[in-house]
Amino acid sequence: MASSVSSMDKTIRVHDELVEKIAQEVSLQEIELTSPGAASVASSLEKEDILAGFQDDVLPEKEDGRPVRFLRHQVFTLYRKFFSIVFLTNLGVFIWYLVRGANANDVAGVTIANLFVSILHRQDYVINAYFWLFTRVPLSAPFWIRAAAARVYHIGGFHSGCGVSGTIWFILFTGEATKEFARRQGTISIPTLTITYCIMVLLIGILAFAHPTLRLKYHNNFEMTHRFMGWAAVGLVWALIVLLTNDYRAPGVPLGKALVHNPYFWLVAVFTLSIALPWMRLRKYKIRSEVLSNHCVRLYFDYATPVPGSFTRVSTAPLTEWHSFATIAVPEKKGYSMIISRAGDWTSKRIADPPSEIWVRGIPTWGMMSVACLFRKVLFVGTGSGIAPICPWLFSIQVPFRLLWTSPNVRQTFGDKLVNDILEASPDSVIYDTRIHGKPDMIKLVYRMAKEFQPEAVCVISNEKLTRKIVYGMVSRGIPAFGPIWDS
Repeated sequence: MASSVSSMDKTIRVHDELVEKIAQEVSLQEIELTSPGAASVASSLEKEDILAGFQDDVLPEKEDGRPVRFLRHQVFTLYRKFFSIVFLTNLGVFIWYLVRGANANDVAGVTIANLFVSILHRQDYVINAYFWLFTRVPLSAPFWIRAAAARVYHIGGFHSGCGVSGTIWFILFTGEATKEFARRQGTISIPTLTITYCIMVLLIGILAFAHPTLRLKYHNNFEMTHRFMGWAAVGLVWALIVLLTNDYRAPGVPLGKALVHNPYFWLVAVFTLSIALPWMRLRKYKIRSEVLSNHCVRLYFDYATPVPGSFTRVSTAPLTEWHSFATIAVPEKKGYSMIISRAGDWTSKRIADPPSEIWVRGIPTWGMMSVACLFRKVLFVGTGSGIAPICPWLFSIQVPFRLLWTSPNVRQTFGDKLVNDILEASPDSVIYDTRIHGKPDMIKLVYRMAKEFQPEAVCVISNEKLTRKIVYGMVSRGIPAFGPIWDS
């Protein structure tokens, strides 16, 4: 009897211990589900529902015929339309001059006007003004108006159009000046002609390295030629404008008075200030660095709080090399951060030896992602470090959105803090780890999410090849999509 009671007591104790253990496990699960990692659990479960079988989806046929699609979406982009408008306008002026007649001074004026417009369309304040104005379009406006305004980031077409046109005009000016000098028909002096040929060589060199093929293949050389040959050309243009004014001024008119009354003198003054202004704001800031992995580092700044979608330029050697990165600002906190991913020697050095201070030039400049506020619902698509330009929109929650982020080893690469912050701001984000699930068919994946979420626009941040592929894959099927155009 005693042994029976003892056995029963032992059974009760084992039962109680088992119940207590189960209760502890349940409690632990509840704690985990209310922690930041809970969002990842919810996201993972929801991702499985949304993405199940997407690789087997059959995409709808692309709209229009292949020739029409090619012309509409790949040849006649808005950037190229702006370029063409500028070029055709200059062609009209050229024909008018052929009919009316023009001397070297007239041709020089058109050249300077083109260079003026070209340079101003790469000025931080001018770019920000464009974006500020076009993003004022209200959500109540028709969609086609908002979609057109969202392509404001194509204004680089004015820069390249006027740059190419200005160079061609300068070659024509050189020919006209040479002809006038040879025939003694004008007042072109030897110093004027000498400087003219020097500027022509510089402009042709700048234009050659700005060609997309050379610019992408030799980007550092492109930056160096654009900067140093550009500065040299501006200095010589100042000498040229003074010499031309002196050559063509009326007898008895002082040179100073002639310059003040020469409108081209003021155009040169304005675009010189435009070039100098970012360098006048050159500063070295103390920063805090956080190494996220052997693939990327996060830098923290506290001197400014930029708007979502902006970028800034940083350097460790201001005269030779600059790099642009998206800014990540958090609402109600001063400052911002940026993520630098391994993509070459410079970025690799920053990851291996995180800086405590760095040079910043100019002001935070609005970029392509700034247009997200023009839409009622947005699907953000980012791959790898392309998450950085998207983060400010996730944290500020200014527009209803959905996020698709694909990357290998997400947490190991970008750190738990960033991933948890993203999931806390957007619990229904779809984070697709390509190291676990393999590389997806991005067109099918994005299309599945677009049909599920029904956004007004898809905003894509990835490498150039994949960005173009996704944007084309969406717009050719009737889904408005936007992405960077790599025009500089």
